[in-house]
Amino acid sequence: MSPSEAPILSSRDARGLVTLTLNRPSAFNALSEALMTALQRELDVIAQDESVRVVVLAAAGKAFCAGHDLKEMRDAPSLEYYQTLFRQCARLMVSLQRLPVPVIARVQGTATAAGCQLVASCDLAVAASNAKFAVSGVNLGLFCSTPGVALSRNLGRKAAFEMLVTGDFLNAEQALHEGLINHMAAPDALDAEVERLVASIVAKPRVAVALGKALFYRQLETGIEAAYTDAAQTMACNMMDESALEGVQAFIEKRPPSWRV
Repeated sequence: MSPSEAPILSSRDARGLVTLTLNRPSAFNALSEALMTALQRELDVIAQDESVRVVVLAAAGKAFCAGHDLKEMRDAPSLEYYQTLFRQCARLMVSLQRLPVPVIARVQGTATAAGCQLVASCDLAVAASNAKFAVSGVNLGLFCSTPGVALSRNLGRKAAFEMLVTGDFLNAEQALHEGLINHMAAPDALDAEVERLVASIVAKPRVAVALGKALFYRQLETGIEAAYTDAAQTMACNMMDESALEGVQAFIEKRPPSWRV
């Protein structure tokens, strides 16, 4: 397989930015088993690489991701096969949140069904102004249950359920308003908007971002008292790190911090 035919393309720069590009443009980057396997492999490697600072999840071609590969799903239908497939997808989505570094979705074109789930599972998302989002499985008689897990943790409940039960599209402006994406940019300014976020993240101490990201998702899934207990312990540990001690000292001395980021 030539690099151009690989389901995932990977590149990195000197700052520790890794860009992973979904590379099935002729299939609108549908999540085939091979593509999910390749993406999972990349995420597993990144999880162990302390030189990585931020990940951008991008896509080749006109669409970001059209969801699962429906042709592949219909080839050999069985309950066991579908259970295995959706477990694979769920592991992939959880892996994005468990990475110790932020993941930014760079969205152009459409992101539908599990493709919309992929956007919702990233920590941050920047979309072109002509991007569109939907969880449209219900139009085929298949309620987007697994995308609903990620979607309901991004949007308000009623907005998420409306998308799930109608299959209707959100445009980029609506997605921004509802909280599915962080920023919207003209198509020719999309990379610059992504870079603005990347530059801000890599300027911060990696350890603080990693501690904060892990705590952010843990506390969302627990009660408020347990969340505060966990958050207090995380901040105490963070405060003992040399980057935080230096940051506070720099503030006291009214100078920029000198971090080994």
